Amino acid sequence: MRISLFKRQPDPDRIDVVHAGQRFPVLVKRRANARRMTLRVSQATGEVTLTLPERADFAAGRAFAENHGGWIAARIAKRPLAVPFEPGRVIPLRGVPHRIVHWSKARGVTQTTTDKDGAPIVAVAGEGAHVPRRVKDFLRRLALEDLEKAVRRHTANLGIPARKITIRDTTSRWGSCSAQGHLNFSWRLILAPAFVLDYLAAHEVAHLKEMNHSHRFWALTHKLCPRTEEAEAWLKRHGAGLHGFG
Repeated sequence: MRISLFKRQPDPDRIDVVHAGQRFPVLVKRRANARRMTLRVSQATGEVTLTLPERADFAAGRAFAENHGGWIAARIAKRPLAVPFEPGRVIPLRGVPHRIVHWSKARGVTQTTTDKDGAPIVAVAGEGAHVPRRVKDFLRRLALEDLEKAVRRHTANLGIPARKITIRDTTSRWGSCSAQGHLNFSWRLILAPAFVLDYLAAHEVAHLKEMNHSHRFWALTHKLCPRTEEAEAWLKRHGAGLHGFG
């Protein structure tokens, strides 16, 4: 007796969903632990992802995505507007609006100061083509300085040191803590008000003792940062917008 074994053809990495004349590329992923089909639009990158359970029919998944073309378009439309780091643009530094000014072609440091009217600016020196990179490097440096100070203060109160602090450009989370005591943060926190950055530092420091989100963890976080709820509300309301800068 001959037995035929049919192997499922691999799914395409991407499909296109068309809505009202607009074409949206959709990343396709299968997850063994997924219980249902889901669509997600990243507010940070604009990437659309279709997640399918391991045994779900691909044609049904494609139809699911196509039937939600209007939803995808609406989510894309709500993404924060892009604000490049160019002269004349206004960016929030520690929550305070600063205008980017290319003040000199000569080599020099990037710094915060005020213009002739007393308004805050980020003054950038060097060739004009390098302004975006210099602004980003400047913000990353400030973010690391502020986060290191906040982490030192909170770990001193906790009595447990952090082994390492790293700055990244993450899109799915503002910070993380590894089992080895390594803390990672998004440099974009320097764009938020100072109390928000302080909260994220306290949040990850609390994970050095409580690697969970239990009642004990939240009690500890509130103890380290009394403005926890205010910061959480700010991030929920304004956090996605930070990804539009640069």
